[in-house]
Amino acid sequence: MEELEFRQLSFDEFKTLVQWAEIEGWNPGLDDAELFWQTDPDGFYGCFIEKKLIGGGSIVSYSGNFGFMGFFIVSPEYRNAGIGKELWHKRKNTLLSRLKPEATIGMDGVVSMQAFYAKGGFEIAFRDERYEKIGAAFPQIKQVSEVQIEDIDHLLKLDRVCFGFDRSPFIINWIQSKNAQAFKYHDEEGFKGFAVLRKCVTGYKIGPLFAYNQHIASALYEKCLNESIGQPVYLDIPMANPMAIELVKKYDAKYVFECARMYLGEAPNVELHKIFGVTSFELG
Repeated sequence: MEELEFRQLSFDEFKTLVQWAEIEGWNPGLDDAELFWQTDPDGFYGCFIEKKLIGGGSIVSYSGNFGFMGFFIVSPEYRNAGIGKELWHKRKNTLLSRLKPEATIGMDGVVSMQAFYAKGGFEIAFRDERYEKIGAAFPQIKQVSEVQIEDIDHLLKLDRVCFGFDRSPFIINWIQSKNAQAFKYHDEEGFKGFAVLRKCVTGYKIGPLFAYNQHIASALYEKCLNESIGQPVYLDIPMANPMAIELVKKYDAKYVFECARMYLGEAPNVELHKIFGVTSFELG
């Protein structure tokens, strides 16, 4: 085996990983490459053999306070040779060096890799399950509408308690991207939830879906389904929130696959009962 080179990726090299992910059926959002890159341009690393990219992933830092590992992929012809293991450890150690002491790292691990990640120090906090529902028409209510500029502070406050850390630059770009729509639930008591629907290679993904209760989450879910009639819509729910489980049961959504949110270090203090859909498996 030739010597591996491990280094930071350029944007074009990262887009190659996104193309691989599309081939693998990960179904990325149409704007994901740009949005992920904008979040932390220094957070993407890969392995090379004789200057050929053979694998990589994200090691994004949120202001040094929290890190997230994702988009871990190795070119098929180089799998099962120990390269992925070496790449993963190099990414983990590099991310630790980019964070403040004692900062936590999160990731969403597929079932087949959870034992390996556990050996690397990560512990499961909760399972995530992906559900598919075909978009359909639902009665619309006045409490649900598009997010406006005056809603941003309220939206960021809710995002902070559900994610555990401030990620304002990311979430603002996320809701304003050209292939996404952001909806809020606002009643006489104020801002009570929001959902982001983004166009993907196939259908749409909802994420995040944060809401004060199941009734509000249902209203936002119906709005997203109403905006994607006839298309598959995917929602990734934390199984630690019983109300999120009830949500997908209510709409007879179909189970697709699962992974688990894992943390190296202390799990963030989040209000899980308000999380009905995680933002993404790549950035948290």
